[in-house]
Amino acid sequence: MTPDSPLITHHSVKLTQFSHGAGCGCKIAPKVLDEILKSNIAWPDNDKLLVGNHSRDDAAAYDIGNGMAIISTTDFFMPIVNDAFDFGRIAAANSISDVYAMGGKPLMAIAVLGWPIDKIPADVAQRVIEGGRTICAEAGIPLAGGHSIDSPEPIFGLAVTGIVPIENLKQNNTAQLGDQLFLTKPLGVGILSTAQKRGFLKEEHLAAMIKQMTTLNKLGEELGKIKGVHAMTDVTGFGLLGHLIEMAEGSGLSAEVYLDKLPFVEGLQEYVELKTFPGAIPRNWASYGHKVACGENKSEAEVKNLLADPQTNGGLLISVSKESIPQVQELLHKHNMNTFATPIAQIVEKGEKVVVVR
Repeated sequence: MTPDSPLITHHSVKLTQFSHGAGCGCKIAPKVLDEILKSNIAWPDNDKLLVGNHSRDDAAAYDIGNGMAIISTTDFFMPIVNDAFDFGRIAAANSISDVYAMGGKPLMAIAVLGWPIDKIPADVAQRVIEGGRTICAEAGIPLAGGHSIDSPEPIFGLAVTGIVPIENLKQNNTAQLGDQLFLTKPLGVGILSTAQKRGFLKEEHLAAMIKQMTTLNKLGEELGKIKGVHAMTDVTGFGLLGHLIEMAEGSGLSAEVYLDKLPFVEGLQEYVELKTFPGAIPRNWASYGHKVACGENKSEAEVKNLLADPQTNGGLLISVSKESIPQVQELLHKHNMNTFATPIAQIVEKGEKVVVVR
């Protein structure tokens, strides 16, 4: 059957059938990425580059003068849902999140599209782009252009430019001893998306999953204005553990996670029992499992499958001084995010392991 066949429409195409990965689960494992990014080239110093290759942060930041910095980031992946419009919305929200994770305000975006034109009709790609436009409009920015290629699998995302006062710029490696950590969205999206790809995700769980993945992390811009928010990142393809390890290790410290305080998506347990685990979980664990200790009555399998699960447009992970906790909680309550107003971890002295799950 060819794309010109009248039997193929954007209503009948199930995008996840055309991709080997899903959403941020497509990310290359941290251990492999380290190998790829190795370089013997000494880049010239640039005192205007505030955040760049020297750290594993969410985006690059460049000092443009007058106390302001430009934030530049890109993110793209293969379909995590079957519907083209929803795929575009999710990919766009995920791309913009990196600007919010650094305390910034997005300014504009350009699209990155790869499309198997011999397999999927062009009108399906149009729906993807339209979904991206919808989220950009919600963020108050234009989708100002982009680039497309003919590729073996469908790919979509954005390159996003943002701006932030340098004093509000947040990084992922500046946590301080004694900080309490908050997470603004529940975990488990990777497991639910795998259940969808295998054909047994319930409709109510699909709707909740899409809503979560299309919700913008706008809170990050307001959090950037709080001095006691020492570090911030968003939880995506490396799972909670991967991004927490980057935060703690980059700060020269360790972290303790309270498993019973973590939020999880509704219905997760039934899919865990069906073992609908994405392939990114073992890849993530192979990269950083040796840096994680499981506390008393915490099994390695439970910790791995729940906390190494790749998230797509996941929540913000916020490292907050004890003095600023009331201010952050007030902001969460203001945005009807009461569920996430309890700390899920804390930053502690550097130990043998980077993260201990209690």
